[in-house]
Amino acid sequence: MNLRTLFALLVAFALAASLAAQTKISGTLQCGKADPSYSIPVGDRPGHAFVIEKGTCTWTKPVEIVGTQSKVHEMTNFHDVMGERVRSRAAAVGTLASGDKYFLVAQGSSISKEGVALSFEGTWSYTGGTGKLKGIKGKGTYKGTSNPDGTITHEVEGEYILP
Repeated sequence: MNLRTLFALLVAFALAASLAAQTKISGTLQCGKADPSYSIPVGDRPGHAFVIEKGTCTWTKPVEIVGTQSKVHEMTNFHDVMGERVRSRAAAVGTLASGDKYFLVAQGSSISKEGVALSFEGTWSYTGGTGKLKGIKGKGTYKGTSNPDGTITHEVEGEYILP
């Protein structure tokens, strides 16, 4: 066996090992009205504002990480509102039933009408965690809609890996 073949086999085994260690997740978040919520008009054109808000969500269909279900998800959001188009960035802290926490960032876009998001989608990635989630890495997508009662539903899917 020559060095090139040996190298190719080592790369293949390393790739297979890293792929096997990734765990897929999916779940559903229900979020209430953000509190606090601040909107500051930019002033360059009608309908352009920066909005910052904090909210708490609960998992109606929890994700399971290292055998423990997710419970609470707190998000701090920044929205750049330009009429009906909105671009958003968020940071979140989630808590599992075990008390371990995960941290993530997200970014996405939505279409709104009269200040209500009609639909939205984006991507997220883990930035760290505590306890059994220390060193967590992963990423995924989310999409969702606003509900008539003022709540927001997020469908989340992705994958994670632990060291």
